[in-house]
Amino acid sequence: MRDRSMAGGGRGSRGGGGAKRGAAPSSSSASATASACVYYATTGLLVALCVAGAYFLTSTSAASVADGDAGAGTVTAYRHTTRSSFAYEVARDKAARSPPREVEAAGKAGGGSGSGEEAAEEERRKGGGAAAAGALDDPHAKPDGVEQQQHGSDETSVEEESKGSAVEDERREEGDVDAAAGEANAQDATETSAQGGAGEEEKEQQAVLEENSEQQQLLQMPHEETHLQAAAVAVEEKSLDGGVEEESNAGQRLREEEEIARDEQSGGGLLRREAQEEMPIDERAEQQPEEERSDAQSEEAVRSQDEDGGDGKAAVSEDVDGNIAGQDEPQKAWATQAEESLREKENNAGSNEKDEETNSSGEEEQRLEWRLCNVKAGADYIPCLDNDKAIKKLRPENYRRYEHRERHCPDEGPTCLVPLPAGYRRPVEWPKSRDRVWYSNVPHTKLVEVKGHQNWVKVSGQYLTFPGGGTQFIHGALHYIDFLQQQSGSRGIAWGKRTRVVLDVGCGVASFGGYLFDRGVATVSFAPKDEHEAQVQMALERGIPAISAVMGSKRLPFPSKAFDLVHCARCRVPWHADGGALLLELNRVLRPGGFFVWSATPVYQKLTEDVQIWKAMSALTKSMCWDLVSIKKDRLNGVGVAFYRKPTSNDCYDSRRRQQPPMCSDDDDADAAWYIRLNSCMHRVPAGPAERGATWPPEWPRRVRTPPYWLNASLPGVYGKPAPEDFTADNDHWRRVFDRSYLNGLGIDWARVRNVMDMRAAYGGFAAALKDKKIWVMNVVNVDAPDTLPIIFERGLFGMYHDWCESFSTYPRTYDLLHADHLFSKIKERCVILPVVVEVDRIVRPGGSIILRDEAGAVGQVEKLLKSLHWDVRLTFSKNDEGVLYAEKSNWRPDLLEEPS
Repeated sequence: MRDRSMAGGGRGSRGGGGAKRGAAPSSSSASATASACVYYATTGLLVALCVAGAYFLTSTSAASVADGDAGAGTVTAYRHTTRSSFAYEVARDKAARSPPREVEAAGKAGGGSGSGEEAAEEERRKGGGAAAAGALDDPHAKPDGVEQQQHGSDETSVEEESKGSAVEDERREEGDVDAAAGEANAQDATETSAQGGAGEEEKEQQAVLEENSEQQQLLQMPHEETHLQAAAVAVEEKSLDGGVEEESNAGQRLREEEEIARDEQSGGGLLRREAQEEMPIDERAEQQPEEERSDAQSEEAVRSQDEDGGDGKAAVSEDVDGNIAGQDEPQKAWATQAEESLREKENNAGSNEKDEETNSSGEEEQRLEWRLCNVKAGADYIPCLDNDKAIKKLRPENYRRYEHRERHCPDEGPTCLVPLPAGYRRPVEWPKSRDRVWYSNVPHTKLVEVKGHQNWVKVSGQYLTFPGGGTQFIHGALHYIDFLQQQSGSRGIAWGKRTRVVLDVGCGVASFGGYLFDRGVATVSFAPKDEHEAQVQMALERGIPAISAVMGSKRLPFPSKAFDLVHCARCRVPWHADGGALLLELNRVLRPGGFFVWSATPVYQKLTEDVQIWKAMSALTKSMCWDLVSIKKDRLNGVGVAFYRKPTSNDCYDSRRRQQPPMCSDDDDADAAWYIRLNSCMHRVPAGPAERGATWPPEWPRRVRTPPYWLNASLPGVYGKPAPEDFTADNDHWRRVFDRSYLNGLGIDWARVRNVMDMRAAYGGFAAALKDKKIWVMNVVNVDAPDTLPIIFERGLFGMYHDWCESFSTYPRTYDLLHADHLFSKIKERCVILPVVVEVDRIVRPGGSIILRDEAGAVGQVEKLLKSLHWDVRLTFSKNDEGVLYAEKSNWRPDLLEEPS
């Protein structure tokens, strides 16, 4: 617009000039007059540009440094302390504000000498914020306000807003230059001199817009192209409203001043650090138009009302980012563990009312005085497994069913800190950790005394060493693993291809699972916290996936038809007792056609007790329609192994003469697992070709990226799109976030990362993005979230159900990295955040870290608590009420001891 006006004036000038030259010859007086006109016209143009620049300088917030629209969002904080060079500035100095983009653009239009320096400074600022902005990249945004649909992408909204903001800035710039050019159009010579530069500037701006458009396309989801066009139109209409721009800027300045006042009151003088390095990430962070954010707030209010009603179904209608609400379809498509478990958890009856009281009272900020936990378990404290008060109330029959080894969580989550063992050291890195760990980190020797002769574990100087043996494979796990594959038959195991996800029952120190990594197999190992002290802790210290659990009176925290193979090597489980309830639980979690591998003395020894157990197991497995494929003898280790296969059809079930064990009732949900008591029955095998479990998944690694065949495209996924598209979008999103932000942008030393947990997994996309690294991820699906854990197992990954209002079933200091995507903003609807942060501190190793992506308020609340715990908060970034935090745990522990309860 500006160039066309100026060019039009130039053409008029040339035409007029030609007439003058043809009418009369030049004279000295005419020449002087023309020179004066040129001088005054040039001066007038410069004054007009200065006035326009001053207007934008005073009316634009200095916070718009991430290419956001001034009315759409505000960057509220940014800190970065990775191991690079940085520029520091005091962010709370009101006078020291960064020049806005509009002023820089105006400077370029005026051809000022400082425009190049301003452009360079702008580029440097963008590079500093790129990692955090990239970490906010999210495909699960609210839909465009024009279409009002419940699927979309945060990153597309960001790109739309950024593109619209650029168009709006250009229009404002052109409008001011046009006004200035209008005053000077009467002066022919001035217009002629300005014509040449305008053409170059137009080309330069067009090139910038094209480059921005290309970068936006990189982040754009296929289904979001129409949203992008609609948003550009909406921004154009908004820019024509004369009062919106000024009102938005005024509101932004007011919010910034309020934030400054709060920080000055709380501590003042906070440093803001801007990274000088350029991150390999597109710097556009998510932002939503005001209309969409209003819709989101209205929908969130509806969800909160539903959840307060206590029907247990509200969470089904929302996705990880709270983006699906007010729809009946997601509620029908996705169940939650909370629906079943709340009815079964009798000892916590009335917990909904307690949660509502907690929520209504709020979490008042207070000055915390941290203390060490004063418990018998000391440095190995697991709150839900070391609740002596609850265990003492159990009856003798409860002990017979191993209920004393099950979870008994305290009424309120602990807020004390677990001490470090004396002499604790940074853990040995994988793969060396599979063979040895620091003795000071797990200072227990009982297993050395009772299992050392079986090559479980030995003491060697400062280390605990693990020769790789076990009770059934004294001469090494690798030989035993290869033996199992060779003897499993023609339709056999095929480690790392057909068989990918394995459950190891009674794992000991988990050498079996540790060496299966060499065969491309992911193994979940579990054992109780019992007299074999710290066996699971040793496994986790070695870098092998394991949880503390027991086969007792309740179901394991896994969905049905999850594992390709279940393994038991002298696991000390009475499979035949109580009507075979424990073996029937393995039948529930085993995939149809999957193997149960039993390596125990009843298989190959002839002692009286062993013979009796074998007879009972033979009768039980036959009645369960398990096929005894073979019994093989491992001559090197001197043990025998029985290979059982679960049926793939219901023919055998229907033809049994005696229906024992019985088939489960139709209302018994096989996937319900959270605090569900065992039931001695069998669920039918899927019969329809589109049912989950009817077909074996593709071979690894193709299965990790392939949407499960049983995902129904006619039903929405957790983010609102058709389920297979939802799966693919989530997978691509986390691949992009990891590559562009997490991999290099946060300063994480990935060589030191082995044990990882995704605290709020959806489809397992975050874990899938890490599959090529020597890392394993425990995918946690919350009990109040859509039950997507079967999808995670179908991909060849693993995980478990959990309620973060309770403590996790793991030892302290067992994870290197936690990833929490919108966990805390959701969990605070049901319980207090403080114990959850304390639980994070308990399970993360010193030197370990957390990546938190959440609403800005939740990020700020967690940040304050982590700082009070002496965590090193290395990065915080918030924009449009969304934020990212990266922090590392230190070795700090308080000196005070908690008062005994």
